[in-house]
Amino acid sequence: MIAMPYKITLEPSGRNYAVSQDTTLLQGALDAELLVPYSCRDGACGACKAKVESGEVDHGRSPLGTLTAEERSQGMVLMCCAHARSDLALHCRDVHSAHDIPVRKMPCRVQSLEKLAPEVMLVKLRLPGGDTFHFLPGQYIDFLLADGQRRSFSIANAPNEENTLELHVRLIPGGHFTSHVFSAMKANDILRFEGPLGGFFLRHGPQEATRPLVFLASGTGYAPIKAILEDMIARGIQRPVALYRGARDLAQLYLRDLPTHWQQLHDFRYVQVLSGRPPEGWSGRRGRLPQVVMEDMPDLSGCDVYACGSPAMIEAAKKDFSERCGLPLSSFYADAFTFSSVPQS
Repeated sequence: MIAMPYKITLEPSGRNYAVSQDTTLLQGALDAELLVPYSCRDGACGACKAKVESGEVDHGRSPLGTLTAEERSQGMVLMCCAHARSDLALHCRDVHSAHDIPVRKMPCRVQSLEKLAPEVMLVKLRLPGGDTFHFLPGQYIDFLLADGQRRSFSIANAPNEENTLELHVRLIPGGHFTSHVFSAMKANDILRFEGPLGGFFLRHGPQEATRPLVFLASGTGYAPIKAILEDMIARGIQRPVALYRGARDLAQLYLRDLPTHWQQLHDFRYVQVLSGRPPEGWSGRRGRLPQVVMEDMPDLSGCDVYACGSPAMIEAAKKDFSERCGLPLSSFYADAFTFSSVPQS
């Protein structure tokens, strides 16, 4: 006997879709061409967290570090891990139709390669002529490899007339794809990708338009935030902006002078933070990125926070900002950069 699909209703949008018991809630939404908040797709970042208003779910492989026992008792779920066990009503913010920006599979050509740091490569891609690729700054693409695997990278530039994409590729020890980027990839190589993907992008509706923005970027988490800031300038968005950027050492703060070009943003503040030993004459800050933010901004209740980087940094920021600085969880947006247990990028 074939099990009937369950009906999932997303509140407050009222959109709905059907999903089988073997398909995650997130995949079911994406299959129905509904864009809900998500990022890592493996339970590490918490971006796809939603609240069950009615119905039963199986949490599947949801990590306790991302979805605590207390949150589960309150009806919270990770859509990327959870499965329906009945018809459901879920409270899920920012639901859009994928028809607004369709996810596509496309070829591209490597236009140029430039090493930004010992372990970071700028890969510039040229898209097919006459075929515009639409995306929201902050989203990412998946490279489709010949063996069926995927590698995810955030787009590091705002949409442009040249129809190009920039990626900041970090070299991962033992990573098959990133090792190829650093040792063998060359200009004019042809690749295939799918995108745009992810729910990390700037919210700028009537409710958010006057709220100050706080950006946290560690490592190559700088890429999507760079894209968002470039787009804000292009669109003339004027909101107070604080950019906190962290790394272990100075070499990892690649493109560190670029924010000087963003001074045209209204009330822009740029803070660089090193967690390791700083070089002689260092004029920036030292310590953990979330801690430095809290030292400067002990009250975040009126802000929107966008954090991108390691899961550990994002989890610390979300916990500390909500518990100690009054930040509503609905005003915290994140994109966690995770790597699977098998060697990859």
